[in-house]
Amino acid sequence: MKNQTAERSKPSQRYYVDGNTVRRAETAPDYRRKYRERIEREREEELRRKKRIARRNKERELRMSRSYVAFLTMAVLIFGIFAGAYVRVQSDVTARMNYIADLQSQITNLKADNDEAFKRISNSVALENVRDSAMNELGMSYAKEAQIIYYTVGDDDYMNQFGEIPEK
Repeated sequence: MKNQTAERSKPSQRYYVDGNTVRRAETAPDYRRKYRERIEREREEELRRKKRIARRNKERELRMSRSYVAFLTMAVLIFGIFAGAYVRVQSDVTARMNYIADLQSQITNLKADNDEAFKRISNSVALENVRDSAMNELGMSYAKEAQIIYYTVGDDDYMNQFGEIPEK
């Protein structure tokens, strides 16, 4: 007890003694509180600083310089020109394909008309009537074996006749 009163009598030190050692300083909670407050203030300051930096960066991101706006405008214009040209080329291709389809249908119709006319003509002429009129009216007859002359043709696909064919 003697130590406790001796320690308490000194105004500059506020320690209490429990046995032969000092267990806790009475000023320690004040120091710790001040230390915690200082750390907390530093954290708050750091947080405010980071928020300020983030806000400044966000504002900087939102601002667009004139050169960037000009670049974006040119890019959009170029894209628009290419898109318009592409649409025009596609339109031309479609129109040409339709024109080709029309021409092909015309060709098909003309071929059908030609086949029909050929059949009509071949049906209108009876080959039996032609043979009878050639033999009876004109005095024609089938060729005999002695009247047939064979010629050999060289490498050409055709033969030109420049004079009379000799009779044997």
